[in-house]
Amino acid sequence: MSPNDLPESPYRRVLFCTDFSANADHAFAFALDAAARRPGCALTILHVIPEPEAQFWKTYIYELDGVDEKARRDIDDRMAEAYLSRVPAGVVVDVEVRIGRDYVEILDCASRREADLIVLGRHGRSGIGDLLFGGVADKVTRKAPCPVLVVPPPHPPKA
Repeated sequence: MSPNDLPESPYRRVLFCTDFSANADHAFAFALDAAARRPGCALTILHVIPEPEAQFWKTYIYELDGVDEKARRDIDDRMAEAYLSRVPAGVVVDVEVRIGRDYVEILDCASRREADLIVLGRHGRSGIGDLLFGGVADKVTRKAPCPVLVVPPPHPPKA
């Protein structure tokens, strides 16, 4: 079967979620591949600042000049270095930063942007830990309006 014989991909809008961890960086390769292989596919990169951190920052934003601007610049710099620098020409990419509960904001962003695929990394905790406390990936997978690709941490190379 040649590439021309393949059906058109249903993935037109890919949402990649990052917390800037090493595994999120690993998962980005999958999101980028999904978007780059599909002409006209849009890639959204989402970072959610957890609410407790946001509350911490809010107390200083009004006390110190420029703190919110510096925090935004730091996030923008990290986005540019970790992700945007890897996006090939021709891939439409957009960045969104939100404040709130991670899985709630991910699901809302997926719904508002009509995402066809959500890509996120899974942290290397035990299955029991995720079962007791419920991980972000688990909550997103259960409630997502579209398919979710959960990328596990890379395995160390075998000797």
